[in-house]
Amino acid sequence: QVQLVESGGGSVQAGGSLRLSCTASTSISDITVIHWYRQSPGRQRELVADISKSGRINYVEAVKGRFTISRDNVKNTVYLQMNSLKPEDTAVYYCKAVRDVSGTAYNYWGQGTQVTVSS
Repeated sequence: QVQLVESGGGSVQAGGSLRLSCTASTSISDITVIHWYRQSPGRQRELVADISKSGRINYVEAVKGRFTISRDNVKNTVYLQMNSLKPEDTAVYYCKAVRDVSGTAYNYWGQGTQVTVSS
């Protein structure tokens, strides 16, 4: 079982920055990949970025050049640095951990943190 706790959300004006944190209850070195998702009212949850155990990183096109995902294996934390925020970035942001155990993928979600960007 992996517990995830997100933090760092808040309200900012357009052009501002926030850094989200996702802290795991276990060593993230044992986690195959950690994703950041977001969901705004009336929309499906969408993938924003992810980082694998090997360090491979992916971003959705809408955040490339503005968001940066990173990991600190000592603190068991994955960060999402969000710069040049836009009103359309407003959403609840969730982290998701995928751990592969003997060929079976187990998914774990955090409770989410609200990000609100005003124009």
